[in-house]
Amino acid sequence: MANIELTKTAAWTRDNKIHFNEQKSETISISRRKRKERRCVMIYLNSRPLPQVQSLKYLGIIIDKKLTFKDHLHYITDKCSKHLCTIQNCQIKLGLGHGALKTIYTNAILPLLQYGAPIWIKALAKDSCKIKLIRAQRLINIRRAKSFRTVSNEALCIINGLTQTSN
Repeated sequence: MANIELTKTAAWTRDNKIHFNEQKSETISISRRKRKERRCVMIYLNSRPLPQVQSLKYLGIIIDKKLTFKDHLHYITDKCSKHLCTIQNCQIKLGLGHGALKTIYTNAILPLLQYGAPIWIKALAKDSCKIKLIRAQRLINIRRAKSFRTVSNEALCIINGLTQTSN
């Protein structure tokens, strides 16, 4: 059925002078059902088979085949950690103060952590996903509060005047 609909879509795009790039196109089979057979469904666009992937990035959100969004949370927390390491190096070299760190956090890190949240928010029902997000928030809170690593996350949020990302 997907191949029939893609054939109709390809005909419509040819009529309207729009072109799909088959090399950049991928398919993903989204299902929460556990299947015993690992069968790949062949889907064609303009008579070329499209590769089937386990996860894909669409508008900055990584979608996996079971819609768990674990890959997306791992990606954004790693990205935030890299940004925070860069900020720490700048803080040492440039002597960034508390106000500058708050501005960087609210205008760069927080939007990165919250991008697309209405789509993947249900993933935070799992503790492993929630812990990843709290860990990323905790790194900047420790630097902003200039505190030790042993301070609890709740205390860090209160000291910095922030709410927890995962709530």
